[in-house]
Amino acid sequence: MFDFASLWDVIVLLGIALALAPAFGSYLGRVYSNRPVVGDTLLNPIEAFIYRLLGTSPRKSMRPGEYMLALLLVNGAMMAFLFFFFAQQGRLPWDPSGAPDMSWSLALHSSASFTTNTDFTHFTNESQMSFASLSVAWPVALFLSAATGLAVFAAMVRGFVRRDGTLGNFYVDIVRSVTRILLPIATLAAIVMVLLGVPQTYTAIVVAHPLTGGTQTIYLGPVASYQSISLLGTNGGGFYSANMASPLANPSAISDLFATFVMMLIPFSTPFAFGQMIRRRSEAWPYFGTILIVFGIAFALFIAYQAASNPFLASINGLGAQTNGYPVGQETRFGLSDASLFQVVSVYGNVGANNMQIGSLSPVAQLVLLFGMFTQSTPGGEGTGFATLLLFSLLGIFVGGLMVGRTPEYLGKKIQTSQVRWAALAVLIHPATILLPFGVAILGHQVDLVGASAGATAHNFTSVLYEFTSESANNGSALSTAQFNDTTVFFNVTGALIMLVGRFVPIYVMLRVGGLFSEQDPLAPNAGTLRTASATFCLYLTLFLIITTALIFLPVMALGPLGQII
Repeated sequence: MFDFASLWDVIVLLGIALALAPAFGSYLGRVYSNRPVVGDTLLNPIEAFIYRLLGTSPRKSMRPGEYMLALLLVNGAMMAFLFFFFAQQGRLPWDPSGAPDMSWSLALHSSASFTTNTDFTHFTNESQMSFASLSVAWPVALFLSAATGLAVFAAMVRGFVRRDGTLGNFYVDIVRSVTRILLPIATLAAIVMVLLGVPQTYTAIVVAHPLTGGTQTIYLGPVASYQSISLLGTNGGGFYSANMASPLANPSAISDLFATFVMMLIPFSTPFAFGQMIRRRSEAWPYFGTILIVFGIAFALFIAYQAASNPFLASINGLGAQTNGYPVGQETRFGLSDASLFQVVSVYGNVGANNMQIGSLSPVAQLVLLFGMFTQSTPGGEGTGFATLLLFSLLGIFVGGLMVGRTPEYLGKKIQTSQVRWAALAVLIHPATILLPFGVAILGHQVDLVGASAGATAHNFTSVLYEFTSESANNGSALSTAQFNDTTVFFNVTGALIMLVGRFVPIYVMLRVGGLFSEQDPLAPNAGTLRTASATFCLYLTLFLIITTALIFLPVMALGPLGQII
């Protein structure tokens, strides 16, 4: 039987994180509205110097096309830097483990993965990444990719309050994202992790002598500082291949709970940043409610089906009667409740860090995680998750307005067909980047399910589906690749394209939608205006999000996770 008393620390953690969300969200909103905040005296001169180096000014505000061009220049330069570093890492200094150069296709996949905030890996960190790659190249992307998502959120939201067709300055937004949010919080989180036992050293390798004899190579490094920005920035890539299941990266149940809190901090606070920026704080609560409802249902289903008896063990003599739940692949050091909370927060927040083996979870638990990546917005990744929820909201308001004969408008601005077309594109590009490559992989015999270790099963189907979904959602978590080899040129190149399209096409849509709204003059509310700051709208948006996502992905859910139950 499941021990409900184990939920107390989960309840306390959720209470603390959610109680801090309004205050921290208000801080985020003030940062992106350029209002006075703590640290201005110290940081304003530093940021002014950086702006001079970049040749820009906070007074220059960009239109959507300019903003997107600046974004692509920064992210393109970052991807080129990472590609060169990974392709040449075996010839560069600081490689004590002798990691070789990456092949061109693996370097392409890895550089695209880290640039897009996905951090999906087709390699083993300890043997295929040099110490310089782990300590110098990769961390640059951890900061800049997260800052890019936050900048896009800020730019899109400005469209609801501006009337000049501009969205702000990308260079200013990305600098303030790093200096005001990511760097100070990641530094504080790293200090806490060190106190909790996570290594922070520039010693790369230590040779230990176990009691059983022989030697053991232990890989060390600046793990605490790496993990702090990885979790805070919804990157998720671990310093170790075992990610947060590694006892070095996650030594105790307390460190596991703290890591969960770090992952929750920004995504769950973003609705309140939105309310602060538009100066209508009541508008934040329906979005916060939608996120909590979907997340709460997901967590309840996940833990319920992980605690239920595994029917496939019941027929094993002497084992089925004593075995409860799906224990294989779970990190038992943390207990079912804490480990489950970490995993659901990670996937629904588009972090992608793991503290359990997803391929060993129950089929319904796998389905729960897939659904979180299908929505990408409950709460979703850094900045872009809430922007995706805004796009769902615009579609829902438009459809609801047409059904009841009300004027489709939001925050005093009309929702026109142009905004709806762009929002629909962002919603549809996600399944397209999953299902089209999936069909090519299967029909092109790039995945031989029949010859796989367990045969052509629904689990194998789910494994391939999960990989493409994780890449398209810029999530980075992986189910299992035991049934197929994903390190081929096909999967490296296809995965890179999926991540790039799944990241930058929706970003362009968000900027275009924000730009279209920023060209409008606000309208006075009237009797036909839909009241969005209400519990009714929260429930409507929740149902619209769930039903729309379920209708789009129901066929593949039936063939994959649900097919394992039958």
